[in-house]
Amino acid sequence: MSDNMWGYGESSGRLIGADLVGYKVEASDGSIGKVDKDSDEVGSSYIVVDTGPWIFGKEVLLPAGTIERIDAQEEKVYVSRTKEQIKNAPEFDKDKHLGDPGYHDQVGTYYGTGGPYGDHRV
Repeated sequence: MSDNMWGYGESSGRLIGADLVGYKVEASDGSIGKVDKDSDEVGSSYIVVDTGPWIFGKEVLLPAGTIERIDAQEEKVYVSRTKEQIKNAPEFDKDKHLGDPGYHDQVGTYYGTGGPYGDHRV
């Protein structure tokens, strides 16, 4: 797993304390939804994306290390994963998984290694 999977990259354009809720989220191959929640917690930064009708209202948790850049003017977050990779990520349930270290390990491992899609470390 990448050491910085749960931290924003220096080139992401992330401003600490900036609210990303409502920003559109773009995978490498198209739109996946909007940010429903974000966290700047050191060592555990992430966004939760509401995918809406794209994958039937499912929410997904994306570690901050998957974020390539944030465009504050366009209110868009660009992530370095495909729609298929995000769709096949470990299922997210905010009532069960927020703050659960085991779930974070599972998600970090999936995105840190690219899961079944090979090595796509950020």
